[in-house]
Amino acid sequence: MAKRKPSVKKNTKTLENKPPIFAFLKTKQAQTIFGFFLISFSVFLCIAFISFFFNWQEDQSTLDQLTNRAVKSSNLLGKIGANLSHFFIYKGFGIASFIIAIQLFLMGLDVLFKRKLSKIILAWNWSLVAMVLISISLGFLHVKFALLSGIVGFEINQYLQDFIGKTGLAIALIFLFAAYIVVRYKVTFDLFIEKLKQKRAAKEQEESLIVQENISNAIEDEKTIEKEKTNEVVKKTVEESSEDKEKSNFEKSVIDLKPTISKHSDVETKKEELTLTVAHEPEANVEETVEDLNDVGIDVAIGREEESSTQNLSDKLVKDFGEFDPTLELANFKFPTFNLLKQYNETISIDPEELEANKDRIVETLKNYKIGIAEIKATVGPTITLYEIVPEAGIRISKIKNLEDDIALSLSALGIRIIAPIPGKGTIGIEVPNKKSTIVSMHSVISSKKFQESPMELPVALGKTISNETFVVDLAKMPHLLMAGATGQGKSVGLNAVLTSLLYKKHPAEVKFILVDPKKVELTLFNKIERHYLAKLPDVEEAIITDTTKVVHTLNSLCIEMDNRYDLLKAAMVRNIKEYNAKFKARKLNPNDGHQFLPYIVLVIDEFADLIMTAGKEVETPIARLAQLARAIGIHLIVATQRPSVNVITGIIKANFPARIAFRVTSKIDSRTILDAGGADQLIGRGDLLYTAGNDINRIQCAFVDTPEVEKITDFIGSQKAYSEAFLLPEYVDDESGTTVDIDIADRDKLFRDAAEIIVTAQQGSASLLQRKLKLGYNRAGRLIDQLEAAGIVGGFEGSKARQVLVPDFVALDQLLENEKKV
Repeated sequence: MAKRKPSVKKNTKTLENKPPIFAFLKTKQAQTIFGFFLISFSVFLCIAFISFFFNWQEDQSTLDQLTNRAVKSSNLLGKIGANLSHFFIYKGFGIASFIIAIQLFLMGLDVLFKRKLSKIILAWNWSLVAMVLISISLGFLHVKFALLSGIVGFEINQYLQDFIGKTGLAIALIFLFAAYIVVRYKVTFDLFIEKLKQKRAAKEQEESLIVQENISNAIEDEKTIEKEKTNEVVKKTVEESSEDKEKSNFEKSVIDLKPTISKHSDVETKKEELTLTVAHEPEANVEETVEDLNDVGIDVAIGREEESSTQNLSDKLVKDFGEFDPTLELANFKFPTFNLLKQYNETISIDPEELEANKDRIVETLKNYKIGIAEIKATVGPTITLYEIVPEAGIRISKIKNLEDDIALSLSALGIRIIAPIPGKGTIGIEVPNKKSTIVSMHSVISSKKFQESPMELPVALGKTISNETFVVDLAKMPHLLMAGATGQGKSVGLNAVLTSLLYKKHPAEVKFILVDPKKVELTLFNKIERHYLAKLPDVEEAIITDTTKVVHTLNSLCIEMDNRYDLLKAAMVRNIKEYNAKFKARKLNPNDGHQFLPYIVLVIDEFADLIMTAGKEVETPIARLAQLARAIGIHLIVATQRPSVNVITGIIKANFPARIAFRVTSKIDSRTILDAGGADQLIGRGDLLYTAGNDINRIQCAFVDTPEVEKITDFIGSQKAYSEAFLLPEYVDDESGTTVDIDIADRDKLFRDAAEIIVTAQQGSASLLQRKLKLGYNRAGRLIDQLEAAGIVGGFEGSKARQVLVPDFVALDQLLENEKKV
């Protein structure tokens, strides 16, 4: 108590020292007075402004003589009113200054009714913006009369017109007014459509009520008429002769009722005025009813399908938080810039003498074999010139095709290829290499409009065609790519071009790479972007895979990932990764059920022949399985080899790799192995390639991307913020090793006990259950399941089914774990 007394005295002394005026300002009386003052001042300003518009010319001379009582003002509120009006209207914002008076009036009401200060400030901000916009607009409409817009609006209008012109200012003002209305009043096009639908629905409901009311009135009138008619008939039957006395009154009325109802249309009733006729005796007057119904209009109302609770929840989540953004974790990620890529002089030099000489030699060679030409046309590309010829009537195409070597001899050129005929043109093409070839830079194809504006999921810019057009293909639609060619003909550059295209187009959250490089030197530079773009096994140190054993484990792990993804697609009831991710972004899939955003996974294998030679079926089997099944869930393969023999590129692989790229090979047999057609043996090398996606064959000059360029790109990406680790694939345990690696108690996960209790309680052994309960990633949950299996708590893997739980209760669980410690 002794400690509290001084503090009380101190507080009392502090309150007593405060001036009374501050205490009064906090009272309700002061707030009421201030509110009335604001309302009164707003009325004062409003009257002064109105009077100023009528007397502003007369009051010009009184503005500088405020204290001279001999000078009178014409304004209704005197010199003060004239000066305030001159300041706000003439020197300020013109007619828009009335907003100040209106806002002061509303502010007075807000003070009286004790609204929050934040709402008052917000209202003032919006009012000031509106005042400026209206002032500029009036200055735009009335250029010669500055009173309407005020000096502020007039000057801003003149200033803006000097820069963007009158038309530009008009467009800008329309946009600003529209933006103001949308932001201020939250008016959107969807809201407008929804209100129209509500009004239409209300109108339809009102019309349906009117129709129902008319129908009910019609039924009542019908009943009344029928009742009256029946009474008349009954009276007549009573007066009939005594021959019918044996019959009951009811039978008489029924007998006489039928002819009367059959002539019901002759009776004058109110039914002619009704929009809908209701018949009570369908057996007696069916014809009349059908005739009446032909003239009746009907309003059809289609009921809306009731939305599910999940749909409503997802719509609410999207409305509150927006769609899920997978790039949010690396929101500040910047794509590589174009200046990282080297530019070359890509101007195609056309030598008329060379073109004319080649044309003459082609014509002369064909004439020697009695083949006449009706027309010839040349298309010059970066490295190849295509001569399109139209032979004379009666010439066989096969005859020209057989002269391929003779034409090459006459032209003294390497790489002559004859296309007979060119698909869709009705001409025969002869491809002749240029004496001076042009380098196609990666810069030119990446910066092209075709690539930058491409809507493809995984766009790949391979190079340029003979017509010098950028050639862009979608890896997601290929869905797998086979690359083959002799050593030094451009395979590594082609792989770099594919990877560079994806790095320039896709965010790290959207695509992941698995890189297999048995030579250990081709793809090493991509190690720098491990935590951005690469995927690997959980316990592997290096993301670039060079060891054959790890390649086998990675491929099998990728098969597990494929199966897991298919389970997710099945649970989401979608058919491919694009639909799944769209559904996840729309927040229609619950992450607690194991759903997550799925990035595309691109597996790149260099020197595939070496893997087949060392691992054989261990590599071929998972690759064939991935090639057959993985396209729908976003896993795509790019396989490159320098030995395109049938032992390497087997029938199973070829059947599932419809998209193929052939660089120069040494023999026609190798060309047919890759493309199922000749032509690759006639290429000139240095990036000259043939591409087919199962239909036509296109000749392309591959874009050149050098090692220093790749290094700059990977350095640029690697210097930015990355994920905590690379994308982890599911853990794969070899059949031979079993699960012995997890038997050691010391190596168990810290959450092993918690996981075991959850599994025993639920009597359901699944990784997704541990994910939900312990909030883990799939990989860690999978390792816990493997450890539980090794401990004998759950059974073995049974496909899509949950594992069997071998421990019935907590007592058995405790006993099992205690026995392990004793051992």
